[in-house]
Amino acid sequence: MPSPQGAPVARRDAADVGRNRERRRQRRLLRIAVVLAPVAVFLWWRLLAGDPVSASDLALPAVDPLYLMVGVFFALMIGVLLAQVVVSGRSPHVVYRPEQIDVTLDDVKGLGPVKEEVQRSLDLFLAGRTFRREMGGTPRRGLLFEGPPGTGKTHMAKAMAREAGVPFLYVSGTSFQSMYYGATARRIRSYFRALRTAARKEGGAIGFIEEIDAIGGVRSGMGSAMAPAGALASTALCCGGLEGLPMRASGVADAHDHGRVVSAMNSEGVGGVVNELLVQMQSFDEPTGAQKLLGGLVDAVNLLLPAHRQLPRPRVEPVDVLLVAATNRADGLDPALLRPGRFDRRLTFDAPDQAGRREVLDHYLAKKAHDPELDDDERRDALAGITAGSTPVMIENLLDEALVNAVRRGAPAMSWKDVEHARLVTSVGLGSPVGYTEREARLIATHEAGHAVVAHLVAPQRRLEVLTIVKRAGALGMLAHGDAEEVWTRSRSELTALVQIAFGGQVAEEIAFGDVSTGPSSDLAYATRVAAQMVGSAGMAGSLVSFAAAEASPVGEGLVGRVLNDLPARAALEDLLTTQRDAVRYLLGTHQHLVEALRDALLERHELIGHEITDVLAAASSASASASSAPSAVVLPDTALASSPTVEA
Repeated sequence: MPSPQGAPVARRDAADVGRNRERRRQRRLLRIAVVLAPVAVFLWWRLLAGDPVSASDLALPAVDPLYLMVGVFFALMIGVLLAQVVVSGRSPHVVYRPEQIDVTLDDVKGLGPVKEEVQRSLDLFLAGRTFRREMGGTPRRGLLFEGPPGTGKTHMAKAMAREAGVPFLYVSGTSFQSMYYGATARRIRSYFRALRTAARKEGGAIGFIEEIDAIGGVRSGMGSAMAPAGALASTALCCGGLEGLPMRASGVADAHDHGRVVSAMNSEGVGGVVNELLVQMQSFDEPTGAQKLLGGLVDAVNLLLPAHRQLPRPRVEPVDVLLVAATNRADGLDPALLRPGRFDRRLTFDAPDQAGRREVLDHYLAKKAHDPELDDDERRDALAGITAGSTPVMIENLLDEALVNAVRRGAPAMSWKDVEHARLVTSVGLGSPVGYTEREARLIATHEAGHAVVAHLVAPQRRLEVLTIVKRAGALGMLAHGDAEEVWTRSRSELTALVQIAFGGQVAEEIAFGDVSTGPSSDLAYATRVAAQMVGSAGMAGSLVSFAAAEASPVGEGLVGRVLNDLPARAALEDLLTTQRDAVRYLLGTHQHLVEALRDALLERHELIGHEITDVLAAASSASASASSAPSAVVLPDTALASSPTVEA
């Protein structure tokens, strides 16, 4: 009966891998027939001769019990010793048959170009013999999947094995490690031997090494290429110490120095293990034991034959093996692993864009109970927009959390409110009740209202997501805001607006109380980082010198430290921050009624989500005749628009 996978099955069975598998199956049946045929002929001959085989013919000779006990004892001792050697060097992989894998390429969503490249590599693997013999090409032997956790690397590898219809040998990089000297290298050899054996039996095989950086770290004296860091997509400004970013933020983060991979290999060291891995990745054309024996016999005979009568050695046919490895730290891998012939392709698995997230949402919502309102295209597009930076695993977890909320309220399916509540919990954290004093509650509410009002006035393109004075994730209060549309770069005016938003809390406290608290400390740190990158990296403060281009500085200094240690750059940084703070002071002084409206709403409801924030601002604006004539943005002098952080894309 045809299955949904009928077309891929027919395609792979008609390819080189499928034809090779069928030939090997027929050879196995032929070998069994050749071995059993003499036995069957002998038994039939005895039966026809009137002297069938009886139990007496199979009786064993009598053995002295003492000899038997001594023999068993020594056999057990030898077995224990051999078992220690075998187990310490045994491959730790797990074999999955294609029918055991319930993931297909149709289930892989949100990875557009990567999926297309994987499909091309899979087609090349299936037709490897034709590509090698008839076209003279070298098939791809290895694919490296790199990217953040939860982006679908293992998911994709399993789908490849299912589509190819070949065994899938899964192993974790850490499972190769052993406390015994030489055992790690033996396990690597055993794994590749098992991979070759499976490929010869089944016509092909796919090997998958999870977290390969555990055994493939940079050897001493070898350089490593730094991978570009990703940009953040949303910002959370907090009162009381949270510097931001539970929601993949729009602000800019400092580049992180990944350093070198440290693995507890044992006394073999990183170099010995990596060397073994490099050698084994070139071993797919290694002859079998029978071919080695036959080759030795041919060599012995050729020693007796003249040159013109030499016998040809047996031809070694490379096995059809595709090795796939995954890592979150590709920049820490040894460069020799990344050359063509080992890992021929490096595929980067990033968090999906908005179209990809919509595809992932459609896939998971088709499997999960939900109210009809979540079938609306506008709702789904909005959900795809506000989950910027989320991986497929994070999106699935979000929907599962929404289902948990539905269960708690006794509903059979999730609603839009369940999804909003789940996003708040997964992105910002669980709320913890805190017994604020009346003055503290008013101070924190004023602080967060200042952030929100400045964001509303100077960055209308941003989406206000959560405004709360409930303690979450270590912050006494928080404003979480993100881009209304997905963006990958920042202009100078946008970065300046981020600095202004960061100052909103401190200035609001100053105006309302004539004093400031310790709450703005994290906001000042965030504003300093953004401004330092504007001054020292993006050339937005008059000077075109990039401190980011300087050689590595002492540990802990970084770009901000270099800017602060340079007197002209520090002066530019101070000027930028002071100018933006003064601009915010003027802005909030003109729109104090908006701050007060949000403050009162927070004191009453403690938390405002999404449109609730803008509804309060709209009501306050319409109620005040002066607000409609007040400027909605601040025009800053050129000297103020002089710095911006490197937005790492």
